[in-house]
Amino acid sequence: MHATATHISPAYRKEAEREIRAFTREWTVRDDRLAAISYFGTFAFYFFTLWLTISLWPTPWAVVPLIVINALSGVRLYVLQHDCGHGSLFTTKARNDLAGHGLSVFSLTPYRAMQYNHNEHHSHLGNLDERDTTEIFTMTLAEWNAADFWKRLRYRLYRNPAILIPIGGVFTYVLAYRWPKNAARTGVAAVVGQNLGLAVWVALIWALAGSPGLTVYGATVLVAACTGVFMVYLQHNFEDTWWDRKPQLNPARAALQGSSALDLGWLWDLATGNIAYHDIHHFNANIPSYRLRKCHRALRARYDVQTIGWIEAFRSFTLKLWDEKQGRLVPFPRAVAPATTGQPTRDF
Repeated sequence: MHATATHISPAYRKEAEREIRAFTREWTVRDDRLAAISYFGTFAFYFFTLWLTISLWPTPWAVVPLIVINALSGVRLYVLQHDCGHGSLFTTKARNDLAGHGLSVFSLTPYRAMQYNHNEHHSHLGNLDERDTTEIFTMTLAEWNAADFWKRLRYRLYRNPAILIPIGGVFTYVLAYRWPKNAARTGVAAVVGQNLGLAVWVALIWALAGSPGLTVYGATVLVAACTGVFMVYLQHNFEDTWWDRKPQLNPARAALQGSSALDLGWLWDLATGNIAYHDIHHFNANIPSYRLRKCHRALRARYDVQTIGWIEAFRSFTLKLWDEKQGRLVPFPRAVAPATTGQPTRDF
């Protein structure tokens, strides 16, 4: 076990699960004042930094860091929308839904489709037979060994960080979310309305700031999309994560061990709405984002909790396949054994 790696150590007895569940339940209290400060404060910071960045164009030493700061505030808006989807930001469903729809244009994400797809992800977390609900697809080592050259090549390209993060991020948030998975099931009108709202928002930037405004906005979208994919990858792709198949699948273990606890610093937590503490979020999605960090810190004082730091985070991008025999994520093998002979051959 790496000193900086992983998650809550699994003592997966029923009594331990009950203890942790009771502990996290204490942190599920919603507070509309804190929610409003987080919601409207993030919006204010987002608009202010966007305006400031455009105003300082094209001064590189000022514009470049401000683009990153504005992009991170956009990531935080997405996390708040995610909270609304769980009904955990404000005290009532109506307030959460209103706030979630209000964020759609700026998160580039239709609210109802996001809510439905993300709840599917929670429902099937850690299930090797339901990997279509995961944000990042992971192939098993056995599937890799059985795959032909072209399937392996496609998967290698897909899992390459240079492709997965920038191209995958832009494809997902700019293109795919214009008509996301299950859009027809969750409401066509809402998706069309969100796309029209986004078009109006982009047109407004053009009308007020011209090409510099669109350039700045496009850059912030790119950085935010890359950050989003970076976080989504690390939430479930690390060496000691956990997957299984039913009927052995343990939902509590899938939540606590199959999700990461990233400790990347207070500023990172502030910028990303504390979503880095993904293990307890999956264990109890009712904890509001403004309580997640404190809950996780308190949990560490009572249980054996380990976290992923920056070094381990970047190392996780070298891990590509789930090895069912070892029960861990592993890199691509240097050699594979064909099913016909069992003799190792060089991988391409």
